[in-house]
Amino acid sequence: MLRRVMQYIKNQHLLARGERVLVCVSGGADSIALLDVMLRGGFDCVVAHCNFHLRDKESDRDELFVRNHPLISENQRVIPLLVEHFDTVGYAQANHCSIEVAARQLRYQWFDQVAREYSCQAIAVAHHQNDQAETVILNLKRGTGLRGLCGMRAKSSNPIVNSTVPIIRPLLCTTHQYICHYLRDIRHLQWVEDSTNTDTTFTRNSIRQEIQHYTQSEIEHIATTAEHLQGYLDWIEKRDSEAAQQVQLYEQLREYHFPEPEKIYRALKSNVGGKTFISPTHKVTIKKGKLCITSES
Repeated sequence: MLRRVMQYIKNQHLLARGERVLVCVSGGADSIALLDVMLRGGFDCVVAHCNFHLRDKESDRDELFVRNHPLISENQRVIPLLVEHFDTVGYAQANHCSIEVAARQLRYQWFDQVAREYSCQAIAVAHHQNDQAETVILNLKRGTGLRGLCGMRAKSSNPIVNSTVPIIRPLLCTTHQYICHYLRDIRHLQWVEDSTNTDTTFTRNSIRQEIQHYTQSEIEHIATTAEHLQGYLDWIEKRDSEAAQQVQLYEQLREYHFPEPEKIYRALKSNVGGKTFISPTHKVTIKKGKLCITSES
């Protein structure tokens, strides 16, 4: 888990080791795993917890759980913990929006405020591949275009406020199932469950229940497809991103049927001279940072 997430952070250029990051911790499995990995990965963590007062005693239970969690309580001298209480219902009524929209606006506004106050280079949230699959399926059911099928990006701007502090999602390389295995069987860390997650009157929750019947590989495939589509969108919009570069290489090689073009891309980026890859009909060799494609016939 640690190795996988750290490699993802490096590949996606999310954060450099030792940089300060605001880690958003609800007390659920995903956010506890996120904090654990970021701490073990050598990042300078500041922890933020939101109490929206929407679940009566359960909201206060979550706050107390986070305050007393060993990852935080045993490192209080080096990990600042910030807790904010919100009148979410009052905000929703005053701004004529749903509770879900109100909570989203309140937390991202506060996250940005705290991140700037503590000089954080990024705000880390615990979205993972199940969340990515949920987002894609939700957008499909509502009707969407290419942008909606791209789902969430590993790094994006704050959706609520105009800020230079980006939102990063280091766990988009793994599934919720593996996160729970990691916490329970490897790290032996506890977490709390949000009882509202089983309330299927919320559309996203009903999709979440549906996805529970998917295999881990099916969830990974949906998430990977979303990443590939992000590359196509960047390519169309002429963004010079790594995702766009990979798509461009894939399209260049597609007619030659090379297996695993990702390996060719990585070798090209690593400037591994002389590396050769074989397809049923062609051979490609990397020479001086360029591809040399020849026929095998």
